[in-house]
Order: sequence, then C-alpha cells, then structure tokens
Amino acid sequence: MAESSLTACAGLYVHVPFCPRKCPHCGFYSRPPGPGDFARYTASVLAHLRLAARLPEIRDLRFASVFFGGGTPSLLPVQHLIAILQAARQALDIADDVECSLEANPGTVDAASFRALRQAGFNRLSLGVQSLHDTELQRLGRIHTAAEVRAAVAAARTAGFENLNLDLMYGLAGQSPADWQDCLEQALTLNPDHLSLYELTPEEETPLALALERGELRLPEEEDVLTMMAITQKLLAATPLTRYEISNFARPGRECRHNVNYWENGLYLGLGPGAVSFFGGVRRAVRPGLTRYQQRALKGVSPWEEEERLDREAAFRESVVMGLRMIQGVSATALRARFGLDLRSFYGPTLDRLLAQEFLVWRGDRLALTDRGLVLANPVMAELV
Repeated sequence: MAESSLTACAGLYVHVPFCPRKCPHCGFYSRPPGPGDFARYTASVLAHLRLAARLPEIRDLRFASVFFGGGTPSLLPVQHLIAILQAARQALDIADDVECSLEANPGTVDAASFRALRQAGFNRLSLGVQSLHDTELQRLGRIHTAAEVRAAVAAARTAGFENLNLDLMYGLAGQSPADWQDCLEQALTLNPDHLSLYELTPEEETPLALALERGELRLPEEEDVLTMMAITQKLLAATPLTRYEISNFARPGRECRHNVNYWENGLYLGLGPGAVSFFGGVRRAVRPGLTRYQQRALKGVSPWEEEERLDREAAFRESVVMGLRMIQGVSATALRARFGLDLRSFYGPTLDRLLAQEFLVWRGDRLALTDRGLVLANPVMAELV
C-alpha cells in the first residue's frame, strides 16, 4: 500500500516479553526476567526507537495510539514503562489525544503504580483477568486471585483510569455454561468500559495442547461453548456495552483505537522482541529472542530481520479478512479507493455462496458477518483468504 505525502495516523506497539511464569495455554513469546533484564530490555527498546524514528516513513506518521502488550507489561518496573513512553513522545509525532494502553496482570500492580502510570500519561488499562473463579485461575496458571482483580479495579479507578478493559476467557477446561454466566455477571458488577471475551484456543505445542492430547484435560463440548456465546449476548444486551468486533464490547466512545487500527489494516510500528511493524507497504518482524534483540539494537543494527512486501491483491484480501472482524464490516467503496479492486467481482462465486448461506450480508455499501457468520467466523473468513 502506498502512503501519501500527507501525515497518516498509526499505532505504536511495545512488546514486553516478561512473565512471572508461562501460562499453559499461551503461545506468545515471553519468559521470566533474569538479573539485569529490565534495564537491558529498556535500553534496547530505546535504541530501536531511535533507529526507527530516523526513517522517512516513520517521520510521516502521527501516532494516535500507544499500546504496551506482552507478556506481562506491568511486570516491567514503572520507571521503565514511563521512560519508554516519554522517549516515544520525544522521538515520534504523538497525537495530543493519544490513547495510551497498558496490559496489566492484577497480581503485579498496586495503587502507587497506577497513580504513577496515570500521571505519566497512560490513560487506558487492560486487565488480564481471564476468570473470576479462583479454581479456573489456578488451572490457567494465573498468579492472581479474583479478590486481587477487584482490588486492582478499585485502585485503577481511584488513580483516575476512566477507560478500563477486562480480558476474560470462556470454553475453559472444566467450565460449564453456568460457570461462565457467573463469571461474566461478576465482571459486569465491576462496571468495565470495555470487555474482551475470548474462547480458549489451544496453541500448538503449548502445555495445554499437550495435556489435551494426552487426555488429561477436556475442553467443553461445542454445544456448551455455543451456549456460553448465547449467554454472553443475552447478558451484554442489557448493558451499555455494544459489540463492535467479534470478541470485543465497549461503551460508546471506548472502542480500543489501537486494535481498530489493526483490524482496519492500518499502519503501526512495533518495538521489542517478537514485535511486528507495518509501514511503507512493508511488514517487518523482529524475531523472538531477547538476547539477539538486545545485541542488534544496542549496536545500532536494525532489529528487523524479516520483511514482506504484500502485493496489491494480498493486501486487499488481508484488509477484507481483518475488516470483517468488525461488526460494521468492510466498505466496498473504501476498498475500491484504496486498492482499485471491486469486492463483488474479486470474490465472485465464493462471495455469492457465502451470501446465499447467510454467513455474510450486504448492509448498503458494507459487507458484514451475519449473526450466524459471527459464530463461524474463522472458517468463513478462511474462504476469503
């Protein structure tokens, strides 16, 4: 995708790869920190930031969102998080009304941390709750308790965080629809501004996947998972939280700006080991591995070791599939203006079949998933890749 000479909006992602311990279901790059790792990591990210800021393609961008993800970003000491944010403000064109998010584990934060982060400019908090049942949290390998979730929410509100997301998971081993309903009802009593609700999906070669293969654990049957989805829809229909993406619900105006940019196949700069960037029509990836990342960044060598330039049709397909995650769907007019390709003719019989099967629907100019399509979103979108 060619960028114009006008300033384009983008997102900044900072991958913090540290976790107290690896959750059995997690497939992301992360590891426990060793002595001196926090300081070396921060120095490496700052060096990577300086390298990136020199690129003409980055200088032409205005960053509307900053997102610290992981891993467990809240495990990084507050002074390091603030140092990275302050350096980004100095090196990049950061919008005055930037959305600045931090993922946090409720067991790694306290009231003083929240106050310092809020004063430094973090204005959105995403708590990795996953469950409000201690037995499920233990089974997931989480280090926090349900009581710590409630304490973290209260402390975050007192510190001034007015934009608060809770991550929850359903379809857990041993979980019944009644368990999920109770968990979701408890979460709603915390008055979140945003909910991210994900079905547990075993990642290959993770301890969870291996335990399932050995028959040591069993996930709920498909019928129970569908019941959990129906429970979600019923409960949230009575709240101010509106579904705007397959797995995400928000109060009006609290949709995650950073993630919407991803789903709209926008531009983003990623810092940290394992982070991916997309700008200048090129997707750039840093290989996982903290030591290699540090060695390259601190020597002034670009940490990006993998690059992929998408051709027009590949970028078009990706934009369609990503955009269909949004409840509003994708605009045929916008896609034609961006890529010079017509959505209807490009997919032809495949699109006709998905429409006839009522997985997709036209709503004026927009193509969107139906309620039926939302339940089967992955196989439907696989038809369009």
